[in-house]
Amino acid sequence: DVVNTAVIIPKEDGVISVSEDRTVRIWLKRDSGQYWPSVYHTMPAPCSCMYFNPETRRLSVGMDNGTVSDFILSEDYNKMTPAATYQAHQGRVTVVLFVLEMEWVLSTGQDKTFTWHCSESGQRLGSYRTTAWVSGLQYPTRGGSLRHTNNNNECGHTSKLVQTHLPSTPKHPCANPCVRDYYTGVGCSYKGVMALPGSFRSLGAPLFPLPHKPLFLLSLMSRLIRFDMETRHAFVGDHSGQVTILKLEQDDCSLVTTFKGHTGNVTALCWDPVQRVLFSGSSDHSIIMWDIGGRKGTAIELQGHNEKVQGLCYAPHTRQLISCSSDGGIVIWNMDVRRQETPEWLDSDSCQKCEQPFFWNFKQMWDSKKIGLRQHHCRKCGQAVCGKCSSRRSTIPLMGFEFEVRVCDSCYESITDEDRAPTATFHDSKHGIVYMHYEPTRGWLLTSGLWDMTPVVS
Repeated sequence: DVVNTAVIIPKEDGVISVSEDRTVRIWLKRDSGQYWPSVYHTMPAPCSCMYFNPETRRLSVGMDNGTVSDFILSEDYNKMTPAATYQAHQGRVTVVLFVLEMEWVLSTGQDKTFTWHCSESGQRLGSYRTTAWVSGLQYPTRGGSLRHTNNNNECGHTSKLVQTHLPSTPKHPCANPCVRDYYTGVGCSYKGVMALPGSFRSLGAPLFPLPHKPLFLLSLMSRLIRFDMETRHAFVGDHSGQVTILKLEQDDCSLVTTFKGHTGNVTALCWDPVQRVLFSGSSDHSIIMWDIGGRKGTAIELQGHNEKVQGLCYAPHTRQLISCSSDGGIVIWNMDVRRQETPEWLDSDSCQKCEQPFFWNFKQMWDSKKIGLRQHHCRKCGQAVCGKCSSRRSTIPLMGFEFEVRVCDSCYESITDEDRAPTATFHDSKHGIVYMHYEPTRGWLLTSGLWDMTPVVS
């Protein structure tokens, strides 16, 4: 059956996977070079998600029946011992997280609830009910601080991780650029290991360059909550397309604010604490960069996928955003460019170029004795135009349009070849991606997904 989640074991040649066939498997690389399961554990219900904390070797598994089970893995990864069980939800668990610093087990489910339990007592500490079901969680496993290194040497300074709507993130005192320690967790980038349904295989060299030293990588799972331990604030994306900011307490939570920009459900979130920017991906194929730290309401759109966005990852060290979609497409966005906000679409009863009436403008149609035209919008200036005045197509990468979009004739003439220079690279994973996990110390990517075999077997 489908592998719903798979993660690379840090500092080990091993992989942990959970599947709809109710099994948890720990795969270790043998002398033959192949991966074979050292642990094959059957759960009471299909496994929908999991989270692995490498520091404590604690494995949390969410199931289709709403239960979350914790296990402790042995040092040689040949045994898993039950630790706790939580009846967290009334429906399928979508994502589970273990927060070591707080001893919290966070989870979301299809019952439209986000809950957190105490891992020591097993007691439910609190819950929050959303308007639509939330389907993900992600948390930096190294707490709320970043340890910096300067030219690969530790500088000893610490900068706290603070959410964007709170006071600005303190600047790092070193004058030179720093490489920040990475946060492990579920996420994406692209190299190395592919996970097929029920099996795994290793790829060779990376298909595109990415840094291989430890990075501060905000990795995540598709459809998630982004949680910061330092401030106990969470960004929650749900199936209505809304992003909600919550402040969590020991036994309660409060609503901070909400914002919405997607026409489809939110499928991925990624937070950059340096630039204080939130990235959100959606089933509407788009990514929105919310400049929360600027406090000006700026939202930059990125259009580079043909199917729903499944995962996002941001590397501040190289100013790259990595995104993947359900059709197997992986896009590397260069965020070290000055991007422009897309204009709002203007309303008009007639073409703002040739003044021909649109088909609902009966008065002008009658007065001019002309048939009304269909309304379109120029993606560059936002004006309402007819088809004749917007017959050209062009890419506008600085506005996030990596594919050709409709522009009016005057805007087309103003776009130079330099303006059309791409700001993203595109790669094909060769299979639909359901889940991905990036291991930054080795630069490996683990993906699980589905292969469309109909062209072969039909």
